Amino acid sequence: MAKVKDKYRHIRESKPRLYLNSFKDQIKNNVCQARLINKIHIGIDRDEFTLFYQPEYNLVTKEITGVEALVRWVPSGNGIIYPEAFIPIAEKSQIIYQLERMIIHKALQQKLQWEREGLGHIELSINLSSKSLESEKDFTNIERILSSYKVNYKTIIFEITETMVITNINIVMERLNRLRKHGIRIALDDFGTGYSSLIHLIRLPIDIIKIDRSFIKSIPDCNGEKTITKSILGMAHGLNYKVVAEGIETKEQLKYLQQNACEGGQGFLLCIPLPSYKVTDVIKGKKLM
Repeated sequence: MAKVKDKYRHIRESKPRLYLNSFKDQIKNNVCQARLINKIHIGIDRDEFTLFYQPEYNLVTKEITGVEALVRWVPSGNGIIYPEAFIPIAEKSQIIYQLERMIIHKALQQKLQWEREGLGHIELSINLSSKSLESEKDFTNIERILSSYKVNYKTIIFEITETMVITNINIVMERLNRLRKHGIRIALDDFGTGYSSLIHLIRLPIDIIKIDRSFIKSIPDCNGEKTITKSILGMAHGLNYKVVAEGIETKEQLKYLQQNACEGGQGFLLCIPLPSYKVTDVIKGKKLM
């Protein structure tokens, strides 16, 4: 409450009525966030969260190389709630730790099942927040979860978003390197959308760059996006990073990326996110949809 009051101090002193309305709006917003966090707690207890998997394709061979685990919230009788509706709020509280541990458990359980079915070559990408990386306690919990599943770590990829706020880059570097010692690879997601792209590229132990969909969606109509995408590909290849393009929705976009030596791709043109039983059938079919 003190933080909220301090935030609006300058308004309070110059425009009391505007301050009162702003303060009320902030309190209302805080109450809504608290209610959502409580619902997330309940949802975890009731096992209302499930994982969908979006395939990633080799754009040369057109075969599936891996899948990205994407969380979905399915409360009873309310349809599917997508992560953008609850992850940003979860990241503002301690609930993100519990939510991420649950996601990692579910993803590794599925990976273990695929390996038993002879699909061990399929790579599995899991998203990881900066809070989990910066908390030694939670990161240690994640390491314990990983050690409890006898899977091929060389086919595990943890994705960190390029826009994540990293308060201590040295700590994050150390923990990412701890993952890499097991053979786990690190992908920089949503590349190109944040102010710190080049800093992250230079300092963090990255193996893969995922070009943000915002650069792909205007191809081939916008020369600016085409030029930026081509530049990212050239820079990434010069640094020996694998590149994956997100948000491929048209044949023209796919053709442009193939012509410019982009190795991997995801998007609705190739395959939408699917529940585990459906994506397993797609994996076994292997070829581009």
